[in-house]
Parts: sequence; C-alpha cells; structure tokens
Amino acid sequence: MSNRVFVLNPDKSPLMPCTPKRARMLLTAGRAAVWRRYPFTIILKQVSGTQSQPLALKIDPGSKTTGMALVLNGKTGRRCIWGAELAHRGLAIKLRLLARRALRSSRRSRKLRYR
Repeated sequence: MSNRVFVLNPDKSPLMPCTPKRARMLLTAGRAAVWRRYPFTIILKQVSGTQSQPLALKIDPGSKTTGMALVLNGKTGRRCIWGAELAHRGLAIKLRLLARRALRSSRRSRKLRYR
C-alpha cells in the first residue's frame, strides 16, 4: 500500500492526494502548510486546479477492527491510496468492567469492619 498525503486548496476543497516526497517539496518551498497531523493533510497557499479522479471508500467491518481504504479507480486498474484500521473498544470496555467487578468483590469478601 502506498502512503499518500491529503491535499486541500486554500478554500478547503479537496484535491487528489500526493506522494510524501511531493508534499515535503511543497512544504520546504513554502507553497503549502500543515493542516492536520493525522491523517496528515497539507493545505496549499495558492489556488491550484480542481480536477480530481474518482476515488472510492472501501470499508471492511470486522469483529475487533474495521478496515478502511481509499481506492483510486484509474486507467491502469485499482490502486490503494490510503488505508487505516479502526480498533473497536468493546473488548477493552468489557475487560475494564471485569477488573472493576473483581476489585469490588475482593473488598466485599475481606473480613474487615469497613470496606
């Protein structure tokens, strides 16, 4: 999977994602600024063309994680532009509730006058 950097026009309209090398060149030349750290997004300082290619958001729901990918449907075929995994918190919440229950149970089972 090739990592890409999201690009915004000065009016905050989205442009096609670019390679990290091109993003570094734009940043060092002063033609762009960092807009957001995650997902890493840059905003151009001068207006550029508004042409873009068709992108599709693909989602793979799972029991523990959900996968997301931006796919470019180009002339050469499909290509993954950006991918991420979203970890579900269901199991973490359950484990924390079990730990809390165990602490409460251990306090109640002690032979003390006060809990």
